[in-house]
Amino acid sequence: MMYTIMLNSPEETEAFAATLAQLLKPRDLLTLEGDLGAGKTTFTKGLAKGLGVQRMVNSPTFTILKQYSGRLDLNHFDVYRLENSDEDIGFDEFFSSEAVSVIEWATFIEEYLPEERLEIKINRQSEQGRKIALHPIGRRYENLCRELNL
Repeated sequence: MMYTIMLNSPEETEAFAATLAQLLKPRDLLTLEGDLGAGKTTFTKGLAKGLGVQRMVNSPTFTILKQYSGRLDLNHFDVYRLENSDEDIGFDEFFSSEAVSVIEWATFIEEYLPEERLEIKINRQSEQGRKIALHPIGRRYENLCRELNL
């Protein structure tokens, strides 16, 4: 099952992600795919806001991982630089922690991902507009998508 929503601005993207964050639980895993500039980091900023993170959130492109404290802690991965790499930076340890994990460019580390997760694809529809497609894998994430009433 695929769930989709159309959003018309970065502010709407952040607000939707903040709403989703209210439903998240420890160890939840979200993957984000989309072209450069599609809004993956904007989505993550909204998610962080919804998790109660007070710090400024930006893309961890050069560090691969940034961690934030909030109501639930957040592991924010950008694994773009791991394309064609066999390097395992201990993903299992992060995914089994109590934090929520968000991974930008997750297809580059597909072999390290837990089977169950919420895959999110962000597609640019216009200068400001985005189509967000959520693909839940596993009962936990199917229930989560139903709770969003999309």
